[in-house]
Amino acid sequence: MQKPDNIFASHMTTVSDFRFDEHVADVFPDMIQRSVPGYQTILHTIGELARARVTEGSNVYDLGCSLGAASLAVARNTDHLFCQITGIDNSPAMIERCERVISSFHLPNPVTLHCESALDTKIENASMVIMNFTLQFIPPEQRETLLSKIFNGLNPGGILVLSEKIQHPSEQGNHLLIDLHHQFKRNNGYSELEVSQKRAALENVMLTDTYQTHESRLKKVGFEDVVMWFKCYNFTSMVAIKADGDNA
Repeated sequence: MQKPDNIFASHMTTVSDFRFDEHVADVFPDMIQRSVPGYQTILHTIGELARARVTEGSNVYDLGCSLGAASLAVARNTDHLFCQITGIDNSPAMIERCERVISSFHLPNPVTLHCESALDTKIENASMVIMNFTLQFIPPEQRETLLSKIFNGLNPGGILVLSEKIQHPSEQGNHLLIDLHHQFKRNNGYSELEVSQKRAALENVMLTDTYQTHESRLKKVGFEDVVMWFKCYNFTSMVAIKADGDNA
């Protein structure tokens, strides 16, 4: 049974920086469902993209896999071919629980898990790489290097699915989106205290960019096209496409 997220329900004298520790891992499915608008739609579409774009004998990387939801979406939608799915997360608590989740399913393609930073992962022979709300936790000065490594490890025609919380370029617009997101969380049962304390916990560890920054950086490292396919409030998901051999 899914455990409810009440991590920030009690008053904290000091709010520590957010960490993907055992407490978060225990309630993560409830937390992300109540905090990220369109999360199930994003997972469903990751599966659809996998069915359309993953190629025979290639690798798929889920960087920041948490409890394996995106990896499972890929596995369930690639039963018509063989591929190797690798889930990466630098949280031991997340990986430990992810292993339990993955092992409970009989999957048509194997999912291998590694506890390490996405910055250290070798990307090769990839038809698809997923970063589902992961890049925002990577130090800003290391993001371009990571994306360049991903681009170089993708096969021609390969894709990167990048989902992120973003900033609006204007202060007024950004405040509007933040207010709408906070109301989304209230509507999902979070109290004002929970909304406030979680925001404080994330302030120094989740550093967001504008969509324009994402798009220009992805094109700078070599991606031919960047398609924003989903947006709700200050959350988006995009597909960065590497040119195939005919268009390179």
